[in-house]
Amino acid sequence: MNPKSRVKDERCLPQLKQGMANMVIAGWARSKWMVTAAVCGLLASCANGPPTVPSPKPGVEQPPAPETGPIAYPSSGHLGMDAWRDDFSNRAMGAGHDRALVKSLLEGIHPLPLWLGAEIQAQTAPSAQAEFAKPIWDYLKVPMGETRISAGQAKLASLGPTLDSVEARYGVDKRVLLAIWGMETNFGGFIGNDDAANALANMAVEGRRRKFAEDELYALMTIVERGFARREDLGSGWAGAMGQTQFMPSTYIAHAEDFDGDGRKDVWKSEADALASAANYLARSGYVKGQPWGIEVRLPDNFDYSLSDGNERRMETWMAAGLTPIIGGPFETAGAEFAELWVPAGHLGPKYLLFKNFNVFKTYNRADSYAFAVGLSGDAIVGRRGPLTAWPVHLAPLTVLEIRDLQQALADRGFDVGAVDGIAGRRTKLAVQAFQKTQGLVADGYPTRQVLDLLKSPEPVAAVTGSN
Repeated sequence: MNPKSRVKDERCLPQLKQGMANMVIAGWARSKWMVTAAVCGLLASCANGPPTVPSPKPGVEQPPAPETGPIAYPSSGHLGMDAWRDDFSNRAMGAGHDRALVKSLLEGIHPLPLWLGAEIQAQTAPSAQAEFAKPIWDYLKVPMGETRISAGQAKLASLGPTLDSVEARYGVDKRVLLAIWGMETNFGGFIGNDDAANALANMAVEGRRRKFAEDELYALMTIVERGFARREDLGSGWAGAMGQTQFMPSTYIAHAEDFDGDGRKDVWKSEADALASAANYLARSGYVKGQPWGIEVRLPDNFDYSLSDGNERRMETWMAAGLTPIIGGPFETAGAEFAELWVPAGHLGPKYLLFKNFNVFKTYNRADSYAFAVGLSGDAIVGRRGPLTAWPVHLAPLTVLEIRDLQQALADRGFDVGAVDGIAGRRTKLAVQAFQKTQGLVADGYPTRQVLDLLKSPEPVAAVTGSN
């Protein structure tokens, strides 16, 4: 090794050691301050409590995805009802009705014995209804009974201001409103204990009036969607008619009124709304305030009963034919110019001239006996009892089956009876009248046992190609 270099290295070694020591001291000093700062920070943190751990955000429950596709219903226990409901439910939603509402109306339906029991055809056929099945004098016993008339008079007294206001606004005589109210629900005493949706569903499944029932179900949905009534309000009678004056859903939409001003058309609980709704319905159907619905008349001897053919004629014509009011005096019609002659129990019973208002009553129920009961009971409530002529109760009425036999026998001989249904309606009575003429009988159109026996007789009877 070069001695000079060695000497140089020996001189540098102490310097090297001193430099390294200085570096260690400086590094320690810097570290001390870093540690001190860290400890101070930790102490400050501890003084303020444990470090705050961010709380997890509460779980926001997402709304369930809206249901789509066909609604799944529990079984009603009736295969036909289940199949119909699945199909109708899809059609209702396809027509734009709210899914939840469709479900609420249909999920609880169940078969009713009256509609889907073994005796359905007999129990709900029109011929089974009282206005068709009973002789008219028996049918009138309830609406003309003392209990019903007294109850109507009590309502007339207790609801006087309301009835006066309804009569003034809609132009319908209050005695008529009371009569219909009594006929439909005994003045609200029984408005039915069925659910309208279930009753109409049963009608649809039974099948004879399916389209009618389905259209009324659509109307029921509209009632709720428009806020006229709540789902739970929709109680009804056995055929789906609702409230104290028994409106079908489509009639409710067209004619229901909020007369008491509470924002709801409550024909179930509000007497004012129910009466106003009935008045609105009758007014829009053509009722004329102050005009008679009918006048009992006296006919001259040897009267031609073929004039009781359902045709309206001028009052001058009837007066010229010898008709007079049974109570005497002139006819008071308040401007009504046309009337038809009606002999509901033949020439031995009461006879009436019927006016336009009688046909307006039939917008509620197409049976003549129903409209007749409305007119008579309304008059009785205000103290005018009728009829004055006694009913021919000695004439045993024909049964429904016997009327069918009579209709079929008439049809076999060329008389037009319409449907062979056991109902002695207008066309059947015209056919009877035409047959009576061929036999030299009083042609009053009343289907008596004598007429039936003649039709069944082995002796030939005249045949025709239509009725007069």
